[in-house]
This record gives sequence, C-alpha cells and structure tokens, in this order.
Amino acid sequence: MRHLLSAIVALLATTPLSAADLSIDPVRSHAEFSVRLLWVSTVTGSFDGIRGQLAIDPARHTAVVSADIDTASVRMESARLRRWVLAPEFFDASRHPQIHFESAPVSLHLLSEGGDVQGQLTMRGVTQPVTLHLLPNHCPTQALQGCLLQLKGTIDRTDFDMRGRRGALSDRVNLGMAIVLTTP
Repeated sequence: MRHLLSAIVALLATTPLSAADLSIDPVRSHAEFSVRLLWVSTVTGSFDGIRGQLAIDPARHTAVVSADIDTASVRMESARLRRWVLAPEFFDASRHPQIHFESAPVSLHLLSEGGDVQGQLTMRGVTQPVTLHLLPNHCPTQALQGCLLQLKGTIDRTDFDMRGRRGALSDRVNLGMAIVLTTP
C-alpha cells in the first residue's frame, strides 16, 4: 500500500472567486482504496458516502479542502472482503465511522497547475500529516466549477493502528477521492 491515491474531482467552472465555499456533491463524488494482498493481488474498494467543502479565501487566493468519507459506504467485489475491511483490524467502521482529510491552505494556482498538497488525514481516530500530489488540470482560477482535480500520495496503515495481517497484507494503502463541487 504505497500510495494514498486521492483523486479529487472538482466541478469548478462558473463560480466566481467571491463565492467563498463550494460543497462536495455526495451523489457524484466517491473515494477509493486499494491494498496489496500476499504481494500477488490487490484488494480494492470504493466509498459512495463522501461530503465536505472547498473553502476559498479570495483575499489570499487560497483554498482548503475538507472531506469526510463514510467507512460503512464501502463497496467491494465480495461481501466477505467488505466485512473484513469494516472489521476492527482494518477500518473499524463501528468505532470510527469516518475518514477525514483536511488540506492546509493551497494556492488557487496550485488547483490548476498541480503540485504537493500538505494536509491531515484522520482514520481510525488517529490523525497524521500527509502530503498528496495534485495532478495538473489547467482549470481557470477565476472560476471554480467543472474541473477534475486528482491527488496521489502515500500512507502507511500502521501509522493509523491498522496492524492486522501484517504477514499477508502490505502496510501501504492507496486512498483516493473523486470530488465534484457544487454551490451550497
């Protein structure tokens, strides 16, 4: 699990900078994860329950992404794997129903041109700093609706107290988000 694949899909095309906040559209947004199993196969899942916002500071030309992912909304290839990732040794969904990501303020220029995004990821009640790489999308910074933003990064699951099956499961987990933004 070397990459914390975080794909942020943002519909960003006609909202003026004076609109300080955009909401994450929970219908068109999702998150994903993958982890290597026995160094041969990859277990993947997708989360349908994601919400949050992109808060824009027009005076500083920066934005902050805040997203909450409902762990119980995970979809997987098999019911058995879904039960396992929701169990205490992985996401522990009954005790920790959300995964939360909040970026540090990033320049609006970075939203278009791409680059590293610093932030905090909270999973299983543990918060750790993460650096995600935002891929370029060339969206205009004057209006933020209709753009696709993709983030990639790396986390180690043991940093979030996910220590089960260490002999069979990689310590690296890929997480990704596809977030579509709308006006509140």
